[in-house]
Formats: sequence, structure tokens, C-alpha cells
Amino acid sequence: MDTLAQLPKYNLNEEQEKKLILREYRALLRALKTKLKPGDKRLIRLAFEMAVEAHKTMRRKSGEPYILHPIAVARICVEEIGLGVRSTICSLLHDTVEDTDISLEDVEREFGNEIARIVDGLTKISNVIDVNASQQAENFKKILLTLTDDPRVILIKLADRLHNMRTLDHMKVDKQLKISSETVYVYAPLAHRMGLYNIKTEMEDLAMKYLEPEIYKEIARKLAETKKERSRYINEFIKPLKDKLEKAELKFEIYGRPKHIHSIQNKMKKKGVSFEEVYDLFAIRIILDSTADKEKEDCWKVYSIITDEYTPAPERLRDWLSNPKSNGYEALHTTVMGPQGKWVEVQIRTKRMNEIAEKGLAAHWKYKEGSSDENRFDKWFQQIREVIGNQDTDSVDFLQDFKTSFLAEEIYVYTPKGDVKMLPVGSTALDFAFSIHSAIGVKTIGAKVNHKLVPLSHKLRSGDQVEIITSNKQKPSEDWLNFVVTSKAKGRIRDALKEEKRKIADEGKYTVQRKIEGMGAAFNQHNIDELWSYYKLNSPLDLFYQVAIKNIDLKELKEFKVFGDKIEAPRPVKIQEIKVDGFHQPLAKKDAELIIFGESSDKIVYNLANCCKPIPGDDVFGFVTTGKGLTIHRTNCPNAAKLMANFGHRIVKTKWAKNKEISFLTGLKIVGLDDVGVVNKITNLISGELRINIAAMTIEAKEGVFEGNIKLYVHDKEELDELVSRLLALRGIEKVDRYDTEL
Repeated sequence: MDTLAQLPKYNLNEEQEKKLILREYRALLRALKTKLKPGDKRLIRLAFEMAVEAHKTMRRKSGEPYILHPIAVARICVEEIGLGVRSTICSLLHDTVEDTDISLEDVEREFGNEIARIVDGLTKISNVIDVNASQQAENFKKILLTLTDDPRVILIKLADRLHNMRTLDHMKVDKQLKISSETVYVYAPLAHRMGLYNIKTEMEDLAMKYLEPEIYKEIARKLAETKKERSRYINEFIKPLKDKLEKAELKFEIYGRPKHIHSIQNKMKKKGVSFEEVYDLFAIRIILDSTADKEKEDCWKVYSIITDEYTPAPERLRDWLSNPKSNGYEALHTTVMGPQGKWVEVQIRTKRMNEIAEKGLAAHWKYKEGSSDENRFDKWFQQIREVIGNQDTDSVDFLQDFKTSFLAEEIYVYTPKGDVKMLPVGSTALDFAFSIHSAIGVKTIGAKVNHKLVPLSHKLRSGDQVEIITSNKQKPSEDWLNFVVTSKAKGRIRDALKEEKRKIADEGKYTVQRKIEGMGAAFNQHNIDELWSYYKLNSPLDLFYQVAIKNIDLKELKEFKVFGDKIEAPRPVKIQEIKVDGFHQPLAKKDAELIIFGESSDKIVYNLANCCKPIPGDDVFGFVTTGKGLTIHRTNCPNAAKLMANFGHRIVKTKWAKNKEISFLTGLKIVGLDDVGVVNKITNLISGELRINIAAMTIEAKEGVFEGNIKLYVHDKEELDELVSRLLALRGIEKVDRYDTEL
């Protein structure tokens, strides 16, 4: 536990602390005011007192009393997600069962079964992303089971995670990286899926602050610098629209808001453009005060007014009025050409739609009563139940499948009869077949999309009409797994393949039995386990299957020893322990400061990840790879979030030591005007002036523009940054980017 003495930053005395806690508690009650029924205040007070008592000796890393965290989580639930009294009680108690002497029975006795069940769900999740990968994915399944039972569990968990992200400054760097990665990998997409856009974007921005601090600060600085001229532009854009909307006698609010840092960075990466070239740094939002029966009509009326004033980009129209997203989001988005030739995104929604966009799930339920529309959330939960119910899914695969199946945006496709099916973006004709029924999926031989024959791997688009062609002779094959994205399809294909594998494996089983008994040993579980782990396979089934298809011929059995009826595999040579500065150091030791280069470089087995090619000076972390020792990745590597979120226990804190004797291969992409002597200027600067070694260079010129790819050896990031700024200073050079991926 942290003590105040250790943390000089936090310096309130006991009396001031009590006042602060009460002030926060009263603010929570004020936020709940409109939702309180008789007797509620007493229950909340009881939960508050229980939590204060339970956490009284605990402090957060910042040194402040721990109880401020549950109160903050409860306030986020009420003020930002729109939850009520029961969720407040659960938020106040969410850490008590796990971290203190309070038991689930105590909670049930005081508050009843419903609250105890939610607190139990939150307790199960609290360790989710911490042990090892498969354990974590197992726990994630538990979360989702609880989620489908009562979605408040996940909403409170998201509030808890948001508050942890807001107070992440006090954590150690490796913890900041790990927690930020999990947030980006699992929690932000989950918030998006729940319709909590504000929370999703804040989580992404905060995670980026720790994962890519330099880029984050740079974009934040540029946003601050351009604030004035953005405000001027927004006012110029809005003025004619305001006049027309007032003439049409519509009740409305209209304003501009800046895009989030994370989404700006995404645009820069995806489109390969600089900050100055990101055209939609802000969006204009129009919120209408419409009656329920006139909502759609009014939104389209506004669309018509906007596109009369400014020319729209037709391919950028997004109509979520006719087909709301499965998380309840409804709106019209259009992008139009504003003054000075700038593209501007305009979002049109009503007050009701806006509340759903900001409060997600909670608001959706508020408006659900009396609505004849089948609840899309219920459909979504039903799909998750179905997948979790299939117990055979491998846990780590499950996490990945869950992300692609349930956290992605969705498309709408139609059956030949006109029924609509909702599928994640990227779904293929085969996913559609399985979404109709598993029995249809496994027999699918082809599909017709909009009456044209297409292969099973054909990617579907919103609005497609799909007809599936089946045959009783068809069987699923291994390559089907490469192009389906839904969990349901993957699960059913794996089941069918396993069944097929089992039949083939039966032949291999007899071969293994004959060989083991031929050695004078017994065909028992111990001996089978000894064999499949020796061949580094995943299960006895894999062993029998590999023997049946003759991938393994068991000739290594002659190396095995026989003791009575047991066999024993030859033991591999023990790998030498890694030493750092003369003492033994287990790689996954918490907070181990690992120096990669310098005096101890000869003692550490490491390699640099090919996916991001780190060089000294980059922010990096170490990842313990089975059999390969330590791999060094950049913290903004495309695979970083996945590794840190899934395998947190194998992440090691790493640090560069200065070493000017070692050079590292990196690459630059240069774009500019195809001018006479441009290649000469570039090579002169690199080799002549800066004396940097060029490993390879290709230059292609097309229609007056050249693109150069240069691989070169640098000592560290400082040297590379110097080179980039010198290149950009050359006349005619438009852009210089470092390769982020494999060279």
C-alpha cells in the first residue's frame, strides 16, 4: 500500500481529506437528484459508509484516499453514462469484495440479489487482463456472460477503466504502457460498441498520450495553435446555414467541435498526410428539437438545406436514420465543400438521437419502452450468448474473434426474401451463410450476390442481396478460416474440422498404440502426454492426426527410455540463464530495468522486431518470446497493443544505453518533385555531409513526382531525426516518412 510519507506531492491533512471525500459524495448525490426515490438515499449512504470503512487504510498511487476512486467511478456512471441508483451502489462497492474483508454475502444481505450479482460480475472482471493470455481470455468470456446477463456490469467497468486512465500519471511507465494498450485493444472498442462515443474517444486520446507521447503533444500543440482560425472558419461556415434553418422554422442548435487527437493521428497514418493536410479537423453538429413522428423528415429537410448551400461529396453520405447501428446510433452524416475549398463533415441528429450517441446503452433503454423496433442490442447479446455457449472455442482465438465479430462496425445485407441480416464489416458470403444457419454454412459451395455468382470469400457490402448455394457433398476446409470474420462461422468451421480430424486421427491412434506397446510400455495417459509434449503439439488429438497423415513417423521413439510401463522423453539441453551486470535476472520480473545495449550487451540475448525495426532513442519495450529470448518492439508498433493486452506478463521494461559503435537498419520514404539532380542532392546530403551508410535505394519517377525508398544504417533516433529535418529543408522535397513496418 502507498503511504502519504512516500508521496510528497499529496499533502492534505486528515481533516481536509474528510472534507474532500464529503464534497465528492455530495456532488454524486446532486447528480442523482432527479433519479432518487424514497429510501434510495439511505441505501446509497449505506454503500458509501461500507466502502469508506472497507477502504479506510488504502491509498491510491497518488497518495490520495482510495475511496475517492469508487466515488469518481459512480459519478462517471451517473453524469457521463446516465445510469441510476443501483449502478451507483455497485460502483461504490465495485472493489470491496476483491480488495477488502467485505464478502459477496454481506453485499447480498444489505442490498439484495441484483446488486450482489453485478458486484460479483465486476469482481470477476477486475483481474481480467493480468494473468496469462489464456487465463485472461477465459476471464473475458466471463465478463461477456455477465454482460449479456446485465450490461450494467460492462458500463461500470468502462467507467472504472476511464477513471484509471484519467489518473494514470502516477503509475510506473511499464504499467502505463500495459494499461493503455489494454484500453485501446479491448475497452475503447467495447465503449464504441455500447454507443459511448465520448468515452471511447477520451480513452483513445489518453492511451495515445502514454503510447505515443511525442506525436500526442505535437498534435495537441498544433490544435491549440490553429484554434483561432478554426473558430473563424466555423462561424463563416455556419452563418448562411443558421439563416436558412431559422427561415424553415426549425428548432435547432448548431456548433463545431474539434476532432480528437487519436482520430487525427489515424487519418494522418491511413492517408499518409501531414497535420496541415487533414481536411476535417472539426465536424459541424446540428441537433434538432423534433417530435418523435417528425424526426426523420426534419433531418432530411436539414440535409437538403445544407446541400443547397454547399456541394456534397455523395460517396460520403452516411444514412444511419434508415438503418441505425446495432449500438443504437442514429444520425445523418454528410461531407460538403465549404468556403476556401475545404471539406467539412456535418452531423445531423435530433435531441433523442444525440442523447443515445452520448449516453449509449443507458439512453437506448430509456427510449426503448413503447418502441416496436426489435432491440438491436438484444440481437447482439443473443449472438454473443450463442458464441460463448460454444465451449470448444480456444480462449486466445476467442478474444481475437470477439474483436472482429462484435466490436467492428456493421453492414446490412439482405436474404432473397428481403430479410435484413447485420454482419461486421469485412464479412464474406460464407459468413452470411453461417449467419442464416450452421447447417447451411457447412454445406455452402457458392453464392449469388445481387444475382451474380461470386466465390465464398467475396466480401459483402451494405445493401447486397445474397443467395446461398449448398450441396450435401460439401465439407468445410481449413482455408475457410482464412476468410471468415464472424465468431459463429469460425467456431462452427473449427468444430466441423475437428470432427473430420477425429475420424482421421483414429487411424493414427492405433499406430501410436502399436509402437508404444512394441517398446514394452503401456498405452496410457502418461505416455500419450509425454509424446505430444515432446513433439510440441497442442493435444493428443494433434499427435494422432499428425501420425495418421504421416507428418510424424515416431522414429524418435528409439531415443526414449522405458521404466516399467512408462516411457520418458529425452530431455532437451538446458538454456543458459540470462545475466545482466553479473546478477541473474528472470526476464518477467516486475519493474526490472533491463539495459539492452552498452556494457552488458554481450550478456543479453535479444533481437529487434521486424514489424517495427526499433533504433536507439525510440520508446521501446521487451517481449519474452518462447524459445527466442527477448524481442524489442517500439511502443507504437502495429502489434504492440495486442502483445501488451494479451501477454502483459511477458512484457519487460527496457531502456537503450548509448552506443555509437552499433548501427541499425532503418528506412525512409521520400516524396518530392522530380527535378534534375534531386537524387544527387539526396545522396550528397546522406553520404557526403552526414556520413550515413546507405544500404539500398530505389527511386521511381511518375508524372513529375518521384518516390524514393532508402534503407540506411543509423546509430540512433537523434541521427535519424536530424537527417529527416535536413532532407525536408532541400528544395522540392515534400514529405519524408520513416518506415513503421518491415523493411
